[in-house]
Order: sequence, then structure tokens, then C-alpha cells
Amino acid sequence: MLEREVRDPGLGFVTVTEVRMSTDLKRAQVYISVMGDEEERQGTMAALGRAAGFIRRELASRLKLRHMPQIEFVPDLTLERAARLEAILDQIHEGTSGDKPQD
Repeated sequence: MLEREVRDPGLGFVTVTEVRMSTDLKRAQVYISVMGDEEERQGTMAALGRAAGFIRRELASRLKLRHMPQIEFVPDLTLERAARLEAILDQIHEGTSGDKPQD
């Protein structure tokens, strides 16, 4: 639906990574990973906020639910954190590999 039906030019390349429902099933947190820089991420999150009503109505009609939860889009920064951690570990590894005594 995000790829084919949401017609907002601000919507970038997104991946839904997880959905968490509240225990009362009234809210759904949809975790989104966005490709691009901070500006593209903010633009995409704004576009998703504008499209939330449309998405909610479409899901309610397709899933035939009596009560559709409110949808909240949340940026998933897991991939960025993993990349940053990997870069730090690479720097540490490069620093220690230069300290090895040569035979």
C-alpha cells in the first residue's frame, strides 16, 4: 500500500520493520526504516503522518475490522545504530592492528 497507493511526493523509500499493538488494540506503532539522509527521513515521516488517515481507512475496509487502531509511525533507527557501531569497531580494530609488533 505504501509503495503503490500513497501518492505523496514526500514519501521516500521506506521499509516497515515492525508493528507493535497496544494491549487494548487501540494503537499500532508502525516502525519505519527510511533510506536517505536526515532531511529525507523527516520528509518521509511527514508524508506518512499526512497519509495515516488514508492508510487507516484502507486497512479497516480491507481487513473488515470493527475498530481500526490509531496508527503511529515511528522511525526505526536500528540499521543506523548498527552501522555506527560497526564503524566504531572498525576504528578500534584498525587502531589495535597498527600496534602489533613486527617479527
